[in-house]
Amino acid sequence: MKIERFSEMLDEIQRERGIHKEALLEAIKVSILSAAKKRFKEHEEKLQVEISDDGDFRIILNEEDGSTKDITPKDFGRMAAQTAKQVIIQRIREAEKDEAFEEYANKQGELVTGVVQRREYGGYLINLGRLETILTVTEQIPGELLQEKELVKLYVVETKRTSKGPMVIISRAHPNLIKKLFELEVPEIKEGILEIKTIAREPGKRTKIAILSHDKKVGAVGTCVGHMGARIQNIVRELGTERVDIIEWSETPETFITNALSPAKPTKIETNAQERSAKVFVPEKDLSLAIGKEGQNVRLAVKLTGWKIDIVSAEEKQGVVDADAGKLKVHELAKQLGLKSKEIVDKLTTLGYEVRAANSVVPPEAVAKLRKL
Repeated sequence: MKIERFSEMLDEIQRERGIHKEALLEAIKVSILSAAKKRFKEHEEKLQVEISDDGDFRIILNEEDGSTKDITPKDFGRMAAQTAKQVIIQRIREAEKDEAFEEYANKQGELVTGVVQRREYGGYLINLGRLETILTVTEQIPGELLQEKELVKLYVVETKRTSKGPMVIISRAHPNLIKKLFELEVPEIKEGILEIKTIAREPGKRTKIAILSHDKKVGAVGTCVGHMGARIQNIVRELGTERVDIIEWSETPETFITNALSPAKPTKIETNAQERSAKVFVPEKDLSLAIGKEGQNVRLAVKLTGWKIDIVSAEEKQGVVDADAGKLKVHELAKQLGLKSKEIVDKLTTLGYEVRAANSVVPPEAVAKLRKL
C-alpha cells in the first residue's frame, strides 16, 4: 500500500526544515506499528512495519515457523496517511522549538525585548518572538505593573530543555539588567573606555553602579549621565521609579567608600584592610543621609564596595556634644539609624534606659551608646 506524494513531502521537509528523512521514516513507522497493534491485539508482539521513502508500506505478521505474512488491511492507507501527517506536523513543531531554543541559548546573559501578553500565574506571559515564557513574580521589579502589548527589556538568565520543551528564564530584577542597559546606552562601555566594576541593586528602589574610566580624558560619571542627562534618563525610564546612582570606582578603599556613600560626604575614614572594615565619620546633620532610608544607602555601599562600613558621628569623634543632643527624640534617632522606633525603645530598655514612646527624649549618653552599637 502506498501513501500519495510521500517522497516529495519528505524531500520538501528535509530541504526547508532540515529534518532528515530517515528520522521521519522511523517515527512514522513507529506510529503505524502502534495503530496496527491496536487493530491486531492478538498478534501485537509478532507485528512489524516496513516502509520505504517513496511511501510504500506493509504490515507484516511474523509466523511461528519463521515465515512472514502481509496482513495490511485495505482501509489502512488513509489511516497511514493521516498518521504520517500527524507525525510530520509534530516533528516540525519540535524542530521549531529546537531552533527557538538554540536562538535563545545563544542569548543567555544578554538583553532582549519582549511583548507583554497578559497576566498569568501571578506573573506575566511574555512573547519573545519565536517563543513565549513567563516573567515570574520573583523576577519582576517589585511594585511594577506591566500593561498588555507593552514592550519591555528583559535579561535572559538561563535557557534549558525540559520535558515540556525549551524554557527561557527571564528577569527584570537581576543586577545584570542594569549592566546591559548601561552597555546599550553608553557606547564607551562596549568600546572598553569605561568599565562596569560592580553593581549593588535593590530592585524597584535603588541601584548603585561603580564605573571605572580607562581614559583620563573621559569622566566615568558624566559620560554615563550623558548630555542633558539623556543617557541616564533612558535607563531610569526603563526601570520605572527605581533610582540609579553612578559611582566612580577607585582602587583606593577610602576614595571608593566615600564615593559609594554619595550623596553623603564623610569627613574622615579609618580602614582595617585585614578585616575589610571601615569606620566612616560624617557630620551629625548628615547621619541620616549617609545611612539612608531604612539603612538603604549604607547597605548598598557595603554591597558595592565589599567592605563592612560603620557610620559614626564626626562630632562624637571630636568629643563635641551637640547642643540639640539632649532634645533628640526616639523617632528622630530611629530615622537617623535606619531603624523602627520600637527597635530603638527595645535597645534602650536593654541598656537600662526607661524610654517608652516614639516622642520620648533620648539621653545624650544613650544616643552615643546606640550609635556605637
